[in-house]
Amino acid sequence: MNETDVVIIGAGHNGLTCAAYLAMAGLRVKVVERRKVVGGAAVTEEFHPGFRNSVAAYTVSLLNPKVIADLRLAEHGLRIVERRAQNFLPSSDGSHLLTGEGRTKEAVARLSAHDAEEIGIFSRQLEAIADVLRQFVLRAPPNLVEGFGADALREAFNALGSANLLRKLSLEQQRDLLDLFTRSAGEMLDERFENDLVKALFGFDAIVGNYASPYAAGSAYVMLHHAFGEVNGKKGVWGHAIGGMGAITQAMAAAAHAHGAEIEVDSGVREVMVENGRAAGVVLDNGTTIRAKYVAANVNPKLLYTQLLPAGALAPEFLQRMSRWRNASGTFRMNVALAGLPSFTALPGAADHLTAGIIIAPSLGYMDRAWLDARSFGWSREPIVEMLIPSTLDDKLAPAGQHVASLFCQHVAPELPGDESWDDHRDEVADLMIATVDRYAPGFAASVIGRQVLSPLDLERQFGLLGGDIFHGALTLNQLFSARPMLGHADYRGPLKGLYHCGSGAHPGGGVTGAPGHNAAQVILGDHRSLFARR
Repeated sequence: MNETDVVIIGAGHNGLTCAAYLAMAGLRVKVVERRKVVGGAAVTEEFHPGFRNSVAAYTVSLLNPKVIADLRLAEHGLRIVERRAQNFLPSSDGSHLLTGEGRTKEAVARLSAHDAEEIGIFSRQLEAIADVLRQFVLRAPPNLVEGFGADALREAFNALGSANLLRKLSLEQQRDLLDLFTRSAGEMLDERFENDLVKALFGFDAIVGNYASPYAAGSAYVMLHHAFGEVNGKKGVWGHAIGGMGAITQAMAAAAHAHGAEIEVDSGVREVMVENGRAAGVVLDNGTTIRAKYVAANVNPKLLYTQLLPAGALAPEFLQRMSRWRNASGTFRMNVALAGLPSFTALPGAADHLTAGIIIAPSLGYMDRAWLDARSFGWSREPIVEMLIPSTLDDKLAPAGQHVASLFCQHVAPELPGDESWDDHRDEVADLMIATVDRYAPGFAASVIGRQVLSPLDLERQFGLLGGDIFHGALTLNQLFSARPMLGHADYRGPLKGLYHCGSGAHPGGGVTGAPGHNAAQVILGDHRSLFARR
């Protein structure tokens, strides 16, 4: 039996962030990880001889600058570079849209003079709201509590602080914020723009990792969620971690190690121990017991509460509600080894557009049909594909003259209809995804010399992403802010004393941010200091 102050379940990026902050504060910390490597879904692995890539999470922007600075990730080897162009959207009619610093307005003007004027206004409106909401990312949202006492007083002050932040928005901006939280992205974009590719540029952010139509209510918030990011101080920019996403988590692990945190791989958790209504540690799959004052879970909250807690430990109404926690990304993930770079019909040759996020989804209607098709058939027969070719920015990922590409593919049903298994259709759908890219870049399929295919079921098995959900829970209004993961538990504290949420199933949600890990660590430290003071 081992003893420690804090045991953290899962060495994904949020678990490592939480561990680093707690260890920096002097607590004894042990992280236990089911897989043989740290990093969770943010890992870099060789998937074909000589070809390495970010296996699951594949691009960086949302990683919080404070986390980068506090953990001194640059000193531990992390280097992030910007894409030379941000997004490239080819159309089957030969037109295209290429965005990025100094490119966007001119590129949009070639498609629509109206949209060229409107895109600056719309982007500034999104940025103004994102600037205020960024201040919510590294703080616990107001938490609902019953009765009146110290907890209620604390949350009243928290709610007042949140209200003061929102007061920085004008009344018109607050109206825009309400629209973004409740309306569909498709409706808002149809009101503002006339060109399909311009609408698709924003619409993709509304459905990425979101198993829904861009016309689904609430999809506008998912679009806003992806506007929170920055790279090297530039807001709204996306980039690449040299060495792949695993470079982020390796730097985090080094930061945690430097302050004394222990990380054990190949150490899955069988059960969270509960004694006298309090989390008291964990039992590993191999039977080893680790006792701890605090247990922090960097796993999907549905997985935590339906699979890792002993029977009878939770109130029936809590367990029933948690069993309805919605997981749905509609995600099919591929990594491919390429003999050479693709050439797109809409923009032939190799240039900066190949460093961008290449989005194959030329209209909101295309995205809507993809979702409807997946709902009835199991997967979109004309799927949405975002392709990144990180070897255009990082030549160590592939042999000289060759390349690797990430394919983030949607929409696919997390569970196939008719009791069909993804194991029986994985390769069929992988062929479809490659053929979809080939329609826009003829010769792409012939250039593929190796591939790694991860269906929603594979993502669940390998990374614990239930239903392939990259966010550890859908970003819907009933699973956001004070309701993430449930009203009454938005303060990172679970229903059992000593149990905490430090993963993406807590506020502010998914993406490689480090924010839930940071925030949970502050709550644990506050509780620890209060307990120490009382003693």
